[in-house]
Amino acid sequence: MGGRGLRPVEEGPGDETHHTFRMLLLVYDVSQNAGSEPIRGCLVAAHALLMAGTRDSDLLANAEGVAVTDEELIGVLEELRGTMIAVATGGPRIADANERYQQVFAALETKLAERDIDNPIRYRDLWDWYGRWSTGDLPSYQSRRTFVSELVNPLIGRIRAGYAEDAQPTGWPRVDRTVDELRNRLAASRNEEGFQTVGLLGRETLISLAQEVYTPELHPPTDGVQPGGTDAKRMLEAYLEVELAGHANEEARRHAKSALAFANALQHRRTATFRDAALCTEATTAVVNVVAILAGRRDPE
Repeated sequence: MGGRGLRPVEEGPGDETHHTFRMLLLVYDVSQNAGSEPIRGCLVAAHALLMAGTRDSDLLANAEGVAVTDEELIGVLEELRGTMIAVATGGPRIADANERYQQVFAALETKLAERDIDNPIRYRDLWDWYGRWSTGDLPSYQSRRTFVSELVNPLIGRIRAGYAEDAQPTGWPRVDRTVDELRNRLAASRNEEGFQTVGLLGRETLISLAQEVYTPELHPPTDGVQPGGTDAKRMLEAYLEVELAGHANEEARRHAKSALAFANALQHRRTATFRDAALCTEATTAVVNVVAILAGRRDPE
């Protein structure tokens, strides 16, 4: 199936049934009825088999290069997630679900590659997945559900939040790690505590960035106060003042300092919403990109 893609699913007689199954799964997940795990497995399995019967030609008919929407891409990720969970929690036999899984996996690989996104699912067929869950560290149905969800959900969240593309690396390992974690945490956060954590990660990102580029002898502080080792704001302000010095760089300097001030303000808010966290992520990433450019990390090879 390599080289085959996805296309929008047209409304048809099975769509109402698809929505019914998804609502049943949503009700189950909200209720968190641990004693009904086999029921959930049966629901997931039934939905996956229904999709295989009514959506196969729609999902896999298009040639490579035909664009799909974010929601269509999310739908494919959700189908693979559901199949992986189903076969590992008492659902269909691998022999019955594997061909469909392999087809959808191949189509997903193509579409993610077109967006330069790494596929978080490393199991090309369900026997590979069986080999993983049977190693002993995923003994319960719940542990397998959690493992698969943690594998797939961050990418689904990033696509929904508008962060489908990976950030361009700077080559500074600590900075790149925290930027990746920043985006992943934003995608996974669902409450105020999670959004506040995004702010903390933004702060750590700027500290790591400042420590990479700030040199006391070259970048005197703008207010005369020598910055400490974690005073990212003063270190970066001093760096920008020197590296973007002069009238010709006035607009660039103003932009960079505004992004820094905005990121710093958002990181210190005691209450946080998704919008706060998303804005903090964008402002922090903007500062990283500006500094990476000034440091020559974006220059052509």
